[in-house]
Amino acid sequence: MATKRSIFEEVGSTPPPPPPKGGMIERGPRGARSAVRVWLGLLFVLVMAMIAVGGLTRLTDSGLSITEWRPLAGALPPIGTEAWMREFAAYQQSPEFRLQNSTMTLDAFKSIYWWEWSHRQLGRVIGLVWALGFFGFWALGRIPPGWKGKLLALGFLGGAQGAIGWWMVASGLTGDAVDVASYRLATHLGLAFAILGLIAVQIFELTRSEAALMVARRSGEARLVRVGGWLAAIAFVQILLGALVAGIDAGRGFPTWPLMNGSFFPADAFVVPGGGAAWRALFENPGLVQFLHRLAGYVLLVAVFLAWWRARTSAQPTIRAGFGAVALMTLAQAVLGIFTALYAAPLALGLAHQLGAVVLWVLILRARAEARAPHAISIRGTR
Repeated sequence: MATKRSIFEEVGSTPPPPPPKGGMIERGPRGARSAVRVWLGLLFVLVMAMIAVGGLTRLTDSGLSITEWRPLAGALPPIGTEAWMREFAAYQQSPEFRLQNSTMTLDAFKSIYWWEWSHRQLGRVIGLVWALGFFGFWALGRIPPGWKGKLLALGFLGGAQGAIGWWMVASGLTGDAVDVASYRLATHLGLAFAILGLIAVQIFELTRSEAALMVARRSGEARLVRVGGWLAAIAFVQILLGALVAGIDAGRGFPTWPLMNGSFFPADAFVVPGGGAAWRALFENPGLVQFLHRLAGYVLLVAVFLAWWRARTSAQPTIRAGFGAVALMTLAQAVLGIFTALYAAPLALGLAHQLGAVVLWVLILRARAEARAPHAISIRGTR
């Protein structure tokens, strides 16, 4: 039977084709991408808290209070006097207790124990949140195309971080050590910043669809992307040097600025405490380590302001704003670092300086991401 035709339809015309369906890039951008971004945001906050608690653990000399690595059984704290006495007895066998804290009471031990236990417990929470999110999104088919490997890498890095954390603690439980090895502390903190940076970059990418990112990259500025990469590299080196300073309490030995106890270059900079090869002074000599930390800070400050000067001529407002924020935060972090040194790194200033490094690290990565794929600004000045 012939299909009825409209009296207004022209002879020989064909019905209009159906509207095209979105491809894999556009399919469900507000579903999977938004949900994964929220999950990554939670991980970002938890890792930031982990860095802060780790800093407090170091500043309160609490990191060696737990002398065993029990990833599962250690999730429960000591319950009852007998359990606390067992933990205290284990700590009393450590070099830190024998050589430095031999008069410590059980109540004093509890105070440092809780800091280290909280640090490890937060690591377990991060692992659980990652596992629930990753396998949950995978089971529901909500992981965006091409993102499974990226998100799985976070889990592997988190697991490696736990193992490196114990490798670090173990260095302070043998011989006559009363602190962890500074280079192991730097490795541990460096990986924490790497994980945090990776999460931040992934969040930046997920704020827009793949199609929108492809369009935005046409307006990117490759030169500023490279500049942002150099800033990130210098900042990362500075973070590692800061960890070395914290590892040997080098921030408390030279409470003067701009000179170091009256000298530009510290005396006996290449003397290794306790003896050993000269190269160990790079990790163990407080004067040399703090000098390098200060020097890297000056290099970063100059590099950031040169980058800002270059970015100020960009045609993209968000690129200019991104590098401007980096310049302001770098200046604030430098001033905070000076006061931290002048006051011999008290708890509050030391923690604020470490968190300032977190903020600066993320802002540098944000400026680089903006240089690569700037957000469009409407006439009204909104994205």
